[in-house]
Amino acid sequence: MVYAERTVWATLIATAVLIPGYIIVIMQQAGNGPLTDVDWFPIMLWATGISIVGAIVIGILWGITVGLRDVKGVTTSDIRDRDIDRMGGRVEHSLLTIAGIGVIVLCAVGADVFWIANAMFLGFAISTFIGGIARIVAYRRGLV
Repeated sequence: MVYAERTVWATLIATAVLIPGYIIVIMQQAGNGPLTDVDWFPIMLWATGISIVGAIVIGILWGITVGLRDVKGVTTSDIRDRDIDRMGGRVEHSLLTIAGIGVIVLCAVGADVFWIANAMFLGFAISTFIGGIARIVAYRRGLV
């Protein structure tokens, strides 16, 4: 497994933990009250930070493990990695566009800031996750 693919896997793992974890914490904070009363901003910042640090730590530990077995192959990259990354980026951008349109619609109907911010936050997280899945599929099956 090449460096770029390990990085994608690390990001997928961190994002797979982030999305449900964030939703659970927000629901717990709300209790039986309305979601719009939750102080969501610090929770969102912590979730983002933990996800980024988690992906980095997973990537480093995985790289060390692989590096012990194959010193030359730890950071090897080629044109295929670049093409796969571009394809995954296109998938992510498409989903971010959809999330952006959703945010614009929420703004137009006068939705609470909680819903607007969370729509964009989850749009980022879901686009990262789906883009990562697209990259992994491309690594496993090749670009068509």
